[in-house]
Amino acid sequence: MRRDVYALRDFYAGRLGAVVRDVVAGKLTEAWDDARGLDVLGLGYPTPYLDLFRRSARRVCAAMPALQGAEIWPGRVNAVALAEESALPFTNALFDRVLLIHGLEESVDPLSLLNEARRVMAPSGRIVVVAAARRGLWSRAEHTPFGHGRPYTRMQLELLLREAELEPTAWSRALFTPPVAFLARWPEPWEQSGPVALAPFAGLTLIEAVKRTFAPTAKAVVTRARIARPPGVLQPAPAMRRAERSGP
Repeated sequence: MRRDVYALRDFYAGRLGAVVRDVVAGKLTEAWDDARGLDVLGLGYPTPYLDLFRRSARRVCAAMPALQGAEIWPGRVNAVALAEESALPFTNALFDRVLLIHGLEESVDPLSLLNEARRVMAPSGRIVVVAAARRGLWSRAEHTPFGHGRPYTRMQLELLLREAELEPTAWSRALFTPPVAFLARWPEPWEQSGPVALAPFAGLTLIEAVKRTFAPTAKAVVTRARIARPPGVLQPAPAMRRAERSGP
């Protein structure tokens, strides 16, 4: 059962949610810059991060799972659709960038969700999947959205992406701050030292992937080559048979 959209909204209104938003936003900025002139789609509960791209991207919208519910974003003008995970209301090859967060862990069918994400991606599109890390403290913190559903290891995410014909190109760990409100007041030391001292225990795994494409392979056809010989060129003579009789 998915977390209700109001629970997600309340989480991001609190101290822990602010830490998660800042950490993930930094990673997205490193990966996509400001997505200038691109079409961006967010899946799951992506609205805390989509403001990064609203001013520069050509189009920014979100699709939230029907079992979760949706909220109006970014204000009076709504750019959020309530959708089934296996049937997104968008045409093929529409988006240059796709962000999937708070989506896989509680999905009924993660592969179908990724297949739909791939369908709406442009041929040169890129997707970033953010999921709770299996070994991290956040996957055990039930007072956060990452403590519900199915956490993933990096290998599990890569295998799932490849099954959906998406090829991982880059990955990163994030969120080393413990899921404790008191400690979250000082996230900088945790996030700066975490990649060195606490790498296996990161709270989140982020993987970027692209559409897997295959070059068409022509069927080999064997043909007999005809070689033209210019006039005057000597031809090899057949081997002479030895005389059967002896003597001169």
